[in-house]
Formats: sequence, C-alpha cells, structure tokens
Amino acid sequence: MVFPVRIKYNIIILFSLLLYFRNPVAKTDSSSSNNGYYVQEMNALFALKAMFNDPFLIQNWTGIHCFKDFPSQWYGIQCDINSAHVTGIVLEDMRLNGEIKSDAFADIPELIVINFKNNIISGNFMNFSSNHKLKDIDLSGNKFYGEISRSLLSLKFLESLQLQNNNLTGPVPEFNQSSLKVFNVSNNNLSGSIPKTQTLQLFRSYSYSNNPYLCGPPSLNNCSSTGNYVTNSDDKGSNDLKIFYFLLAALCIVTVLMLFIFYLTKRTRKPNIMIKKQEEYMDQEKESGDDEEEEEEKIGKGKRKLVVAGEDRNLVFIDDEQPAGFKLNDLLKAPAEGLGKGIFGNSYKALLEGRAPVVVKRLRDLKPLSTEELRKQLLVIADQKHPNLLPLLAYYFSNDEKLLVYKFAGNGNLFNRIHGGKSSKNRIPFRCWSRLLVARGVARALEYLHHKDKSRTQSAVIHGNLKSTNILLDDNEMVLVSDYGFSSLVAQPIAAQRMISYKSPEYQSSKKISRKSDVWSFGCLLLELLTGRISTHSAPQGINGADLCSWVLRAVREEWTAEIFDSEISVQRSAAHGMLKLLQVAIQCCNKSPEKRPEMAEVVSELEIIKVTESTEEEEDFSLDQSLTDESLSISTVASASERP
Repeated sequence: MVFPVRIKYNIIILFSLLLYFRNPVAKTDSSSSNNGYYVQEMNALFALKAMFNDPFLIQNWTGIHCFKDFPSQWYGIQCDINSAHVTGIVLEDMRLNGEIKSDAFADIPELIVINFKNNIISGNFMNFSSNHKLKDIDLSGNKFYGEISRSLLSLKFLESLQLQNNNLTGPVPEFNQSSLKVFNVSNNNLSGSIPKTQTLQLFRSYSYSNNPYLCGPPSLNNCSSTGNYVTNSDDKGSNDLKIFYFLLAALCIVTVLMLFIFYLTKRTRKPNIMIKKQEEYMDQEKESGDDEEEEEEKIGKGKRKLVVAGEDRNLVFIDDEQPAGFKLNDLLKAPAEGLGKGIFGNSYKALLEGRAPVVVKRLRDLKPLSTEELRKQLLVIADQKHPNLLPLLAYYFSNDEKLLVYKFAGNGNLFNRIHGGKSSKNRIPFRCWSRLLVARGVARALEYLHHKDKSRTQSAVIHGNLKSTNILLDDNEMVLVSDYGFSSLVAQPIAAQRMISYKSPEYQSSKKISRKSDVWSFGCLLLELLTGRISTHSAPQGINGADLCSWVLRAVREEWTAEIFDSEISVQRSAAHGMLKLLQVAIQCCNKSPEKRPEMAEVVSELEIIKVTESTEEEEDFSLDQSLTDESLSISTVASASERP
C-alpha cells in the first residue's frame, strides 16, 4: 500500500513513540518519573491553550507536544530531543488574550525560555520557583499586574528579564545574579527605592524609566525629593519646609518666564525648530505618542521644510568632498517627504532644487557619545565603499540633532518589491532571475563588510540588522544594502531588542553575535525571497510573520519542497533547478550552529555558479515536475544536518 508523504511522516513518528514507551528502561523509577513529567507538561500546555482560546494554537497544538529525536511540531514550543521535555515557549506578537494563572509553569520544570512579548495577556505575576533552569523571560508589552515575584531571585542562570510595558506594581526585588545581562522594567507602576545590588546598579536609567514612584539610582528620580519617600511627612517642620520649597520653585518659574518673554521680544531672528515632514505623516506620529517632532505651518502643496534644531552649523561631508551647491541651508530649505519610521529613527526624502534628492535619517536612542566618538564611528561606516552598499554622503551632529544623509534609491525597498501589490493587476512579477540578482548583490555587500583587508583602514564590520526593508533598489535596479554598522552607535540592550542579528540562535543561548549572525540573517532573507512570505524576525511593526527557518525545514522533511516557493517563481519551470540550489544555500546559512554556517565568501561563490533563465514567460508550475525528487532529497539531507547541534 502506498501512503501519502504526510501520512508516512506521522506513521514514522508514532512508530518512534511506540519504541520509546516500549523501551525496557521505561520501567525504571527514573523513566517513570520522566513519563509523569511528560503528562504534567502536556496538561500544563493544554491549560494554556484553553486559556488563550486562540484559533491558530487550537489548530496547531494537537497531538504529541514533545518526542525523542524529533523537534516539536507545536508552534512556539521548543523541546529537548534527548529528554523529550519542554524547554521553551515562544509566542510573541500573536495578539494572544487571556488571564494566565500564577502557577501556569509549575509543571514545566525544564523551561529555559519564556517569551510572550507583545500580546494582551493579563494576570498576576507568575511564580517561577519550579523553573530553576530559566535563562530568558520576556513578558514585555502585555497587561500583567501585581508585584514582581521574588521567586525570580532563585533563578541562578537568569540572563534576560524583560518586563517593560505592563501594569506591575510594588518594589523591584534585590536581583544580584551575575548572569543577568538584559533587564528592563520600564513603563510600569513600580514604587520604592531601587535596591543597591551590584547587578541592578549596572543597568542604565532607561531600564527603570516611566515608573513615577520608583526612585534612587540608576533611575532619574531622587528619593529624597519625592514626597512618598520623605520620612516624617506629617511633621509640622517637614510641612513648613515643603511650603518653603514650593514658594521658592514658584518664584523661580515666574523669573524664568519673565526672562524668556524678554528674550523673545529682543530676538530678531527666529530659531530653527526641528525636522518636519508631510502633514498626514505627522498626524500619525502624534497618534502613536511620538513627541520627538513639532509641527509648523503648512508650506507649499503638502510639503514640509526640513529643518533642524540648535545652532547653525554645516553638514560634514565624507572625505571633505562637499558637492557644489549643496550646503546645510539648502537642506534646511528643501521640502521633505516622510519615508517611514525606522527602529533607530525616521527617514525623509529631501527635494533639493536642481539636484538629485537625498535621504535624511534622523537618529535616536544612540549611546552617549561625544562629538569625536561619534565622528570616529561614522567614519568607520563611511569607509565602507562598495557598489552594493548605500553610501553615506554627509552627517550633522549637535546636542539636539543627529542626522545622516544618504543617496536616494528611487525603486524603494525589497520588502515592498516582494510583498507589495500582489493583488494588483499592474504589479510587475518578481521573477527568479531578478531575485537571484538581489541575493548576489546582498551577498557581495556582506562579503565586503566581513572581509579584513590591509588596504582598508578599518577591520571587519558586522551589519547587525540585515532585513528586506534595509535592502534598497535604485533607479537602475541596483541592489543597495543600508543601515550597516549601526550596532556600534546604539546601546547593547536596545540593539538586542531591535536588531535582527540579536534574534539569531546563538544570541538566544550565549548572548553573542558575530559575522556568522549576519550569515544567519542572510539565510532568513533568502527564504523570504524564495517563499514570498514575511519573516517573523524582520516583519515591520504591526505585521505578523512566520518563522521561515522552521517552516521550510518542516516542508523539506515532509518532502513537499516545491510548495515552498512563491507563486511568482513556481510558474518558471526552467528555473526550478537554480531555485532549489538557492534554497540549499539558505538552509546552510540558517544552521543553528554558527560554526557550521558558511562564510559569506563561500556563499558568494555558490551564488555565482547558480544558473537561472532570464525568461519571464509563465510556464507550467514546477511543483508538478517529478524530476525534482532527487534534488529535494539532497535538500532534505542539508536540512537534517542543519538541525543537529
């Protein structure tokens, strides 16, 4: 009897499980205990599923959650394939709703990772006293309330605790684990003095910000000046002192206002204000609570002038090569169009009179760098000169503003080219040949950044944030990689939250990134190119994606490889062989073990020999081509190898 492929796969799993439970070792007390843990874990997960009542989880959390020698088929569940125990629950950005119980994880003792980031989950803060192996806890962006459980103090291996953007109250526990490297409790309702443990004092003030009743270093709230923390507040002398300080403060405010009014009446030149953009875009900024920009009167037809705050200074052009007729004043007077919000700042298209337009990126959330330190870091970025890198033209730096000026790429970014307008009749299909050219261009740029050359003044550069929105296409469809080298400009905790390389498997386990992290990001980018699906690691804000690495590996294991490819390239039967070769490269780059990933020089060599016909004729869907069987099997071998640690 011939079984369909997926049924064969399920039969193999069931047969493996029967062997597992029939193993004579299972009769020992230790194994019986393990089986007990197994049932407890499954019951705990079923309780979570019932609480969330999410259609996607209801459909995907069925059958056996963990089994030996196979990865879990439950979405977001990570298992140890040797012990068949749950080690991770990662359900971020799923809009999950429900009230979780405080003992929800008591029966999952092998947990290492819990990630519920950006959902709508509520409930009293959980007790983790049974989860001694926990390393990474991310509950940020939810509605958890109550005090932070002191059970966290017993977690000796805790490396990352992110609880920002919740409704937590009470004090901050006395965390002093030397392993704790990432910590954030901002945007809650915590109160009291921050404990003076060595670990907690190492984190910056933003880890504690927007907790009005939390005081003491490293926060910016002074305990002695906060009414709730002044001792003997009912004492008459204390009240008199408060009244005195209040009157003194009022007098200072009146004096400052009078001086300010006098200054305005004497001032003959109006100061520059801040970066401006289109009116509709500014309205969106206001709705999202972004108070970094101020609005001026409308100028022209829907255009905004590009202006910066602070004293009048000049743009600093790279290599001191200032283009004729392009000065800071020209930039300030130019109409500006908002291009979008990036993770490190907003971007604007400045329309210079008589010149090609440029892009101005206004940076935020930088490290506290001096002018000289910032100049050195920007020169490192500017030193990277390659045809597939977006060149930095100039920069501007003051206490109030930090601007980067780039060449404008007229054909937008790769994300829009892959995913935009697919339902439109006017869309130009994105064929195999064009996608291969993009892959080659990005690979060459990364190879250049990673390569150490004596002729270059700087050492290798890690991109750190490679994703489809940072791949641009100019008027000639030339691939230009942007936003490289920014990891040197921002604080590590912010980089860990926002940059793609920090989502790699090695950072989740060892909190380290390297050039191989860029290789992993490149593999994810290739899978986005091939599948036409949005990656959860690089999806823009407000858009949900899929874990493409896991999804593709599962597709390869179950031998429905041809179903992986985007419909716009699956119609090109003549390109099937080349696309399968590109898929092999992507799977190698996505290997969980960094040392098993290729170097970018090897990737470039592999891509250069891939042959794809440039024809745009629609042909028979190559998923029907039986000749792909052997090729798919070779990919299965690569996929199996990529899963082994």
